[in-house]
Amino acid sequence: MDLTTLIGLLVGLGSILVAFIEEGGKLGSLVVISAFIIVVGGTVGATIISFTSEELKKVPYFLKVIFTDKKVDYGTVLESLVDTADKARREGLLSLESQLGEIDNEFLSRGLQLVIDGTDPELTRSMLEMEIESYEEHEKVGTEMFMTMGGFGPTFGIIGTVMGMVNVLGNLSNPDDLGPAIAVAFLATLYGIFTANMFWIPFGTKIKIKTAREVLLMELILEGILSIQAGENPRVIKEKLMTFLPAEVKAKAMIEDKARMGM
Repeated sequence: MDLTTLIGLLVGLGSILVAFIEEGGKLGSLVVISAFIIVVGGTVGATIISFTSEELKKVPYFLKVIFTDKKVDYGTVLESLVDTADKARREGLLSLESQLGEIDNEFLSRGLQLVIDGTDPELTRSMLEMEIESYEEHEKVGTEMFMTMGGFGPTFGIIGTVMGMVNVLGNLSNPDDLGPAIAVAFLATLYGIFTANMFWIPFGTKIKIKTAREVLLMELILEGILSIQAGENPRVIKEKLMTFLPAEVKAKAMIEDKARMGM
């Protein structure tokens, strides 16, 4: 479970509900089924129109991305690449085939297999870059889907409010009922803005951020594989790959290196 997603939802929902109750509101007054149907049903319907069936089938996958915390261990992958470079320099590229089964990163494993097979360096780069681009395009669908829902939500909220006001204006002969009816009408706008800013837009942003982390790792692996194929010095490779690391990861790696050297 991605705790930041869970905590964010709990804090956001809790803050709004507590503040509403603190102002003397009753939770029951926030529940209007018709407004909910207009906003959520309309948002989902418009989103279905906007995307193909193949893209919509990926929704369970994207929800898994949002709520699952997948660790991206840059440091471990970097050390693995450096160790692999050292082995390749001492024993040759063909010696790497014996350790492919021990690698749990599919992108790294495929890249090393290309190197072992003697693939031309330019072709190796091209194939791996195409794989990175394909991954980005796949994940981009999720970001666009939830961002699209974030745009539709408030719009359908306004539609629900307008529909409610039509009913209100059609019953002006009952002034005692106008206050509650207007309140119900405006709940549709509340639902639209709330769902967009508490769910859909944050979900799209979460997918975008996680995709960027994975792409950075893949680019690090790509550069490492090409350096191994070129027979570069493992120490040089490590220094080169360190430039890909996020600042906090780089600082931690440097501290660990100094500790190993007894500095």
